[in-house]
Amino acid sequence: MPDAPSVILRARIDGDEEVLFRIASELETWEERSPAPPAPLTRAAFDRRLARSDEDDSGDNVRFIIEADGTAVGSIGLFGFDTFVRHAEVGITLVREARGRGIGTEAIRQVVEFGFVRRNLHRIHLQAIASNTGALRAYERAGFVVEGRQREHAWVRGAYEDIVLMAILRSEWQPVSA
Repeated sequence: MPDAPSVILRARIDGDEEVLFRIASELETWEERSPAPPAPLTRAAFDRRLARSDEDDSGDNVRFIIEADGTAVGSIGLFGFDTFVRHAEVGITLVREARGRGIGTEAIRQVVEFGFVRRNLHRIHLQAIASNTGALRAYERAGFVVEGRQREHAWVRGAYEDIVLMAILRSEWQPVSA
């Protein structure tokens, strides 16, 4: 079996827009990434959305590019920060060819460490469509536990699906030793 890819999280740089547009415009996985109804996404609309997110410097969102073996393959971020109780939600998305290779699990581990060590979070949570079993396994490998389920809460590719709610507490987190 080949070695696991080297995964780093970094800020977005010029040129990353192409991979981000590929992900954002993929209709097949739309429901895993967005609560909005699926629709074709033009490059112009995507560029406007990216520009708006760049203008938001409130600190309420922390976004990283996921790089594997020197190539941008996705994005991950923390959002919805509650500074009083110190929690945030995590979201991740990868290009198709990066899925199932351990890249997502490693990116989740790194963003969890960032959240607990750098942003002093107490809890990090997420939600995922129940049929996205690969993502659910990756989250569990990174230490997340299932907290609940919203039954038939999402309309996904012609059927209702459950949303699985997961979280990790700082007290449950095990830093990866170097």
